Amino acid sequence: MPEFITVGKGPQARKIAVEYRPGSGPCLVWLGGFMSDMRGSKAEAVADFAAAQGRACLRFDYSGHGESEGAFEDGTISRWCEEAIAAITTHAGEKPILIGSSMGGWIALLATRHLRVHDRPRAPSGLVLIAPAPDFTERLMWAAFDEATRSAIMSDGKAMIPSEYDEAGYPVTRGLIEDGRNNLIMDEPILTGCPVHILQGMQDDAVPWQHALAAMERMPADSVAMTLIKDGDHRLSRDEDIARLLQVLDGFTAGIGSP
Repeated sequence: MPEFITVGKGPQARKIAVEYRPGSGPCLVWLGGFMSDMRGSKAEAVADFAAAQGRACLRFDYSGHGESEGAFEDGTISRWCEEAIAAITTHAGEKPILIGSSMGGWIALLATRHLRVHDRPRAPSGLVLIAPAPDFTERLMWAAFDEATRSAIMSDGKAMIPSEYDEAGYPVTRGLIEDGRNNLIMDEPILTGCPVHILQGMQDDAVPWQHALAAMERMPADSVAMTLIKDGDHRLSRDEDIARLLQVLDGFTAGIGSP
């Protein structure tokens, strides 16, 4: 069963479901994607990997996701990043390894930037990014929407977007889009201060591999590697994809510190 931490104050307070397994460091921190939760196959695999190594592991659900409080439509990048930082500062200890999937890759980069300035001991010692989607609200959503969808978002406050993963589609709100513009990071160098490994499928129709490559090109000062998986899709949740992820994590934990 998860524990719950309270993030925010007053009307903005919400209880966030957190699952923390203590162990040796650096702690592995799972940052999930848009409309994903901490019970997905990749998150479970990371937790099992950490348990087998006796390593600390942290995963949580953003508000409006999984077991956490809140409405999904109230979610923004700023709100979800605040929750990620709260979970990290509560449990992750010093120099965690952040593992960000899709939107979680953007959250990981934003959290890294915050921690490097405001809580240096908890700045990550490594980042593993799976189909990272920094700036996706602007570069992958807004840029692809037709005028009718854009108009609905701005005038009605939201629009339902078709999805192959959900028959009902999913809501994109004006708040999500406008807040996303306050968190854009791909127009300037992305300085992480730690090694980064990107895993990206070349058959990804949600986050094209060119987007991940563009993000990588904006990390000029860091040790950055990318593994392109020719037949990989966005989820990268096949057995062979998860095995590749764990292989990368094994290399990171061996290089950064073993229990």
